[in-house]
Amino acid sequence: MSRVVKFAAMQLTKTWDLDANLEKIKGAIREAAANGANVILPQELMAAPYFCKKQEAKYFELAEETENSRLIKELSALAKELNVVIPVSYFEKAGNTFFNSLVMIDADGTVLENYRKSHIPDGPGYSEKYYFSLVIQDLKYGRPSSALSVRGFVGINGSLNWHVV
Repeated sequence: MSRVVKFAAMQLTKTWDLDANLEKIKGAIREAAANGANVILPQELMAAPYFCKKQEAKYFELAEETENSRLIKELSALAKELNVVIPVSYFEKAGNTFFNSLVMIDADGTVLENYRKSHIPDGPGYSEKYYFSLVIQDLKYGRPSSALSVRGFVGINGSLNWHVV
């Protein structure tokens, strides 16, 4: 027996009013679920406007520990209420280290995994290396991929961009 799974992708404008952003995100998720979506994909680093354009230390205040993240807690409750899966991208603080991370929230509200992005772009308009620690993954391609990634090669495979922790 086959099952149809409907996906919805979101791209929302944000302001520096984080509470208003969260309400906007939740409203868009509710709308997608009402339209039949089973998996709802909000944008990367969804809690605030994209802050990685400039190197400013004040933005480190946006980072949250996974276990204490308001964003994750509220979207976990919403996933359970609506019976939908939500990948949640957030600015993670782990001790004194910072990551561009994503947790997968299942339809029962369970936070399944935490992934840390391992390809961190850097260039005009992308100062991500200032904010996020690099995770090098040897799981799928072994030492050659690590050597290439250290040298700046990013074209191996998209699966190398996220690391399960």
